[in-house]
Amino acid sequence: MTIAAQSPGEPTASFASRVQGTLMGGALGDAFGYLVEFDSLAEITARYGPSGLVDLSQAQMPVHFSDDTQMTLYTLDGLLDVLEWANNGVGADINACQWLAYLRWFKTQGVPGAEHAPEQAPRWIDAQSVLHHQRHPGSACLSGLATGEMGTAFRPVNLDSKGCGTVMRSAPYGLLPNVEAETVYKMSSDAASLTHGHPSARQSSGAFSWLIHELVVGGLPLRAAAESARDRAAAEPSPDAELLARLAAALTLSTHDGEPLNGDSLTAALGLGWVAEEALAVALYAVLSTAATSSSPVEHFLAAQRLAVNHSGDSDSTGSIAGNILGALYGEAALPPSWLTLCEAPALIRRLGADFIKLTTGE
Repeated sequence: MTIAAQSPGEPTASFASRVQGTLMGGALGDAFGYLVEFDSLAEITARYGPSGLVDLSQAQMPVHFSDDTQMTLYTLDGLLDVLEWANNGVGADINACQWLAYLRWFKTQGVPGAEHAPEQAPRWIDAQSVLHHQRHPGSACLSGLATGEMGTAFRPVNLDSKGCGTVMRSAPYGLLPNVEAETVYKMSSDAASLTHGHPSARQSSGAFSWLIHELVVGGLPLRAAAESARDRAAAEPSPDAELLARLAAALTLSTHDGEPLNGDSLTAALGLGWVAEEALAVALYAVLSTAATSSSPVEHFLAAQRLAVNHSGDSDSTGSIAGNILGALYGEAALPPSWLTLCEAPALIRRLGADFIKLTTGE
């Protein structure tokens, strides 16, 4: 499957390349932002200079991805479970498989859970030791899974939680081919309810997966895909006002001439990214505002990442989401070669991506 070029100057990318680009781009952005996740902008510039963090090679330690990539890969594995059942002629409850996948991730984090929680037989991913490290997992993700109860939109856990732990893990839903965008949106928002009960968390997750789907499967140009995601969020029976406001601001501000917003001016306009709608808006703005001035996919990736992580907020999540978007847009052509040499566990990420491609396309 090949998606047509989106505009002059943008390369044609195959479906397989976009899948791998989405996954690896998210992991690279996550690792880049994880270097400064809990630092203020003043601390970032004091350590790395007035331009802040500009390249992954500035890491003074081995590069690691965070819980964002761990949970994204477990999201993907939950979908692989469903696809494996389907290929054997058996229908599976998608959200139940996803819950079981997240419970398996939860078990790797060394946090006590409910005794009555169901257990699934171990899968290949569970034996990968790199996914067992505690990389500052989100409190709502942990507490929502610790209940042993399967949260739903109608029976939510963490009723008031709208942390970005839903958005940062939800790109894989958007990669599903031969599935309507509306189905992707529902799957993603339903899965968000497993850990977060606030409407903004669910709707932000759904809008993000919709955006990825419109890029990878729909073949829309970047801004058209972003506007489509905004329109879908607005079509909710009770749309979340904060999400709509943040998406509108990201779309509007990214059309302004001159230097893009950055650092504290960026987070003052769109938020620090600790909650779902803010993380999505910051990442989306970073990608949109750097598109016109970038001469190649790699240059666009680097410029967007520098905006996405150099601030006082949740830098790894905003970097991860931006990386997902750029990988979905360009495929693997967006990935900086020098960063790939530093990436943690690239074979693991590519193996899961290849499994997904084979199960969805037969290739």
